Amino acid sequence: METRGKQDEMFIISKNCKGSMRTLSAVIMKEEGMYVARCPEVGTVSQGRTVKTALKNLKEATELYLEECPLKLRKPIMATFRVGSPHAASA
Repeated sequence: METRGKQDEMFIISKNCKGSMRTLSAVIMKEEGMYVARCPEVGTVSQGRTVKTALKNLKEATELYLEECPLKLRKPIMATFRVGSPHAASA
């Protein structure tokens, strides 16, 4: 599943894996010309010049982190919400 937000600035990507692999999520946002990827289940963060590279780097960082610090992963609740524009109230 892949969801793209306005102007391709936010991505929520979930990859299914087989065997002993775990399914984790990545939230990727464009920040200052780079894509920053975060794994909410583990708390790892990485970056890359493209979404694909940021996701690859996050996967590697998460695997390395879990080798050193195994933990029981919890599935986060992912939700979306709307907020009004600060300028809409004054119009």
